[in-house]
Amino acid sequence: MVDTWHNEKIGTKVVEALKKNNFDAIYFADKEEAVEYALGFVKEGMQVAFGGSMTLKELGLPKRVEEKGAYTLNHNAPGLSAEEKTDIRRQQLLSDVFFSSTNALTLDGYLVNVDGVGNRVAAMSFGPKKVVVITGINKITRDIESALDRVKLIAAPKNTKRLEKPNPCGKTGICMDCQGETRICNIYTVMKKKPTASDITVIIVGEILGY
Repeated sequence: MVDTWHNEKIGTKVVEALKKNNFDAIYFADKEEAVEYALGFVKEGMQVAFGGSMTLKELGLPKRVEEKGAYTLNHNAPGLSAEEKTDIRRQQLLSDVFFSSTNALTLDGYLVNVDGVGNRVAAMSFGPKKVVVITGINKITRDIESALDRVKLIAAPKNTKRLEKPNPCGKTGICMDCQGETRICNIYTVMKKKPTASDITVIIVGEILGY
């Protein structure tokens, strides 16, 4: 009960901050309610894209979107060549709906992300007709500095391990600021306000999701 109370207090506080920053935002205590709300943006025949995200995978969102009759643009689908992945990433920028998570979300309502290729943060900023960001309560941090610390300590090492990249953090469990070609921390973005020409909804879930 205490965890539920605390999650709601923090989650609703960040929702208020996001709204002040011109984002559409909403809090759900339950992940299934959050998924149902997110699916409300999807219509049959739409082109729906996904940024690389363990949160979306845990929620089963790609499959749920396909069940609604939408055409999915998922560059992480099995069996794709490198060229096909790149082509899908470009198509994602023109999608009807783009789903993503965020590496961190501050109490001030800032979305902090670190990307390797750049397609995820590019689509989050501009291009798709609708962007929906879904994040677990575990990704909320006090400020930008602690958000970047979260990336270095949690998100980057875990994603490196998941992607089987030969980066140092995959062995040490913490960012080593590596300089190799397989580095996944190449683009750093802080979205303080909603980009003028973009339609973005942030859904905060009162559960632990993703890295």
